[in-house]
Amino acid sequence: AYPLFRYDPEAGADVRQAISLDGNPARAQDWPTYQLAYVDEGGEKATMDLPMTFADFALTEGRFRKHFRKAPRDAWNDDMVPLAEFIELDLSEREGCFPYIWAVDAKNHLMRVLVSAELVASTEERRDYWRLLESMTGREKGIDLSQVISDTRAETVRAITAGLMNLAAGGEAGAAAAGLPLPEPLAAAEPATAQTPAADASAGGFEPVWIETSECTSCDECVELNPNIFAYDENTQAYVKDPKGGPFADIVKAAEKCTAGVIHPGTPSNSNEKDLEKLIQRAAKYQ
Repeated sequence: AYPLFRYDPEAGADVRQAISLDGNPARAQDWPTYQLAYVDEGGEKATMDLPMTFADFALTEGRFRKHFRKAPRDAWNDDMVPLAEFIELDLSEREGCFPYIWAVDAKNHLMRVLVSAELVASTEERRDYWRLLESMTGREKGIDLSQVISDTRAETVRAITAGLMNLAAGGEAGAAAAGLPLPEPLAAAEPATAQTPAADASAGGFEPVWIETSECTSCDECVELNPNIFAYDENTQAYVKDPKGGPFADIVKAAEKCTAGVIHPGTPSNSNEKDLEKLIQRAAKYQ
């Protein structure tokens, strides 16, 4: 609903360096996610992971009550479409469809709540605003430019090395034909790539973040900060879902916020991340 946006003119000469969206949840997604707990038809407890759209937020606010209408269970049909999916449809595809969000009633049973046209428009506006902010930072949906640059450099190094090795296989005649001197010893070029700063940090001893899951107190801090990195297991205790699922900054913040002190940041996977030295210093006390 209200994205956090920072502009620091001293962070760099380029506007993309001066803008930061750090502190917002689910940076790589349009919406953060939350877990809805409910009781299924068999009386068993169950959960669903759902996008927290603007409408899901509005449902918790009494002032928006007139924009929602509960759909009786016997009226559920295939023309009902979850709101997050509905707003991704073309206008022509929306005809005959009814957007809804999930909620629970007083008995904790699932219910579908239909959303008004005004609230659909507000949800679209919030999504588009978030995408605008992402594009201003150069990190559009699903794209991490710093990682792209790092990967491209590493791939270039590998390509150059492969070319040199092929040249070596062709002997001096191949080198002469290419107008290049034959390196001596040429084989030394290969191990040098492992030390290239732009290569994947895992080549330099990357240590992924890890959690003492059995000691987790389910405080929600890490999973809400970045659900791509952290998630809950069947016991509602945190584990590392993907150590490269987000920036090292999110991992460090999670360790700092963890009430049980069970998150150990490890080392960054992206050597080009902003303010890396400061982040490593902050992470040191939690290793």
